[in-house]
Amino acid sequence: MNTVTVSDTTLRVEPRGLDKIWSFTRCLDIPLDHVRGATFDPGANAEPKGIRRPGLAVPGKWAGTFVHDGERSFWNVSTPGDTVVITLAGERFEQLVLTVADPRALVDRINAAVV
Repeated sequence: MNTVTVSDTTLRVEPRGLDKIWSFTRCLDIPLDHVRGATFDPGANAEPKGIRRPGLAVPGKWAGTFVHDGERSFWNVSTPGDTVVITLAGERFEQLVLTVADPRALVDRINAAVV
């Protein structure tokens, strides 16, 4: 699970608890002008993730950096039905794939902030 906050200028993603260890990430701060948008995607876990480097990949849990077709993504998904995909530009990750408590509300908040 993740805590995601949206300020006037920044999107902050903080993995919670052991997810910090499994994802090798304490916090990601992304300038809002590098965020292209967000979608609620409960089927994202079925997509190919690519090569894990570094992170955790066990059935039902993906955390860390994955590289697929030359694109780098950050995953921290443990409840696939509550998955949000955030598309980025000009960052080390092309997308963030995250489990959050209220995915539809987060998607609305992010998309309203980047318009």
